Amino acid sequence: MNAVYVVGTFDTKSDELQYVADCVREAGAAVITVDVSSLPGTAQADVTNRDIAAFHPSRPGFLGTVDDRGEAVGLMSTALAEFLLSRKDIGGVIGIGGSGNTALVTAAMQRLPVGVPKVMVSTMASGNVAPYVGPSDITMTYSVTDVAGINRISRVVLGNAAHAVAGMAMNAVSNRAEEKPTLGMTMFGVTTPCVTAIRGRIETEYDPLVFHATGTGGRSMEKLIDSGMISHIIDVTTTEIADLIVGGIMSAGEDRLGAVIRRGIPYVGSAGALDMVNFAARDTVPKEFSHRNLYIHNANVTLMRTTVAENRAAGRWIGEKLNQMQGEVRFLLPEKGVSLLDAEGQPFHDPEADEALFSAIEETVHETGCRTVIRLPFNINDSQFADALLDAFREVHK
Repeated sequence: MNAVYVVGTFDTKSDELQYVADCVREAGAAVITVDVSSLPGTAQADVTNRDIAAFHPSRPGFLGTVDDRGEAVGLMSTALAEFLLSRKDIGGVIGIGGSGNTALVTAAMQRLPVGVPKVMVSTMASGNVAPYVGPSDITMTYSVTDVAGINRISRVVLGNAAHAVAGMAMNAVSNRAEEKPTLGMTMFGVTTPCVTAIRGRIETEYDPLVFHATGTGGRSMEKLIDSGMISHIIDVTTTEIADLIVGGIMSAGEDRLGAVIRRGIPYVGSAGALDMVNFAARDTVPKEFSHRNLYIHNANVTLMRTTVAENRAAGRWIGEKLNQMQGEVRFLLPEKGVSLLDAEGQPFHDPEADEALFSAIEETVHETGCRTVIRLPFNINDSQFADALLDAFREVHK
């Protein structure tokens, strides 16, 4: 049986970490304790902080030489990630702590493959956990009280988390779909008909992994592409690029499409939902955008129609990325709208803005026999457009 790695700062949280380790053992799983304290000491753990520090790729001797706590935490996090990646017996990882240890441990957890159980008990888990979870499958548990001793609250919260990771480690889920190649797809509510049509026609041959294009979704797909877990892509919904360009809350960052470039794999994509930028509730929309075409998607999501200038910028950005791809590329443009809201008669219908997007992509892309941009007289959610995406996919993977 693989072991559960119990990770934390044993110089300050030894009692709590040992309690978690005992709970994991009592649940029936093997345990390895790991100290990531930033200062040299005599903390009792199976793997000492000096052992961990030695895994830092460029500064293995940093322990005790760094005065700045933030820098020391960053160095230890990098070293911890390298240590965990070197292990072949990880059944799960659990960390506990406050803001510093949460940042340290979760950054290392994010480097582990999706599917490896990861649990973080943290004082930070009731707020914005996006920086800690990132594109990974980390389970965050709010500690309720501070992680400072074993009391009637922490005993239950830490015990529950320990039993949870032990259960995950001892009951690994077999992946019955592994015999089929994976297919990464991106979807928004306003491109759901297109993605659903494609998925229904291809899931007997491929294992479709559909990612919600919320920023984190795009990063998750990129992470799996980089790891080699996804080698087939129909990137219907590139809306996160609009948020990057304009400043919305669902950007996947500058590295969107980067994994495809690095891996050199075939790419089929489209301009799904590039007619919109995402904000939270209506009162969170920046004042400079108050005059814009806004659509209340729900109480917590407000959509803003992109302009001619913004679409032109997004088109150039996409074109430059497509030019860097070494595999076969097909990028399809739906002339009758890039989303349900961009169809004729809908609130975001704006042919001029769409044309700015399409023209910018066409003008920027260096077309070759392997890299082409294709216009089609359909809305992105028309069945004919789904057919065309599938045809392009078959062509690049023939």
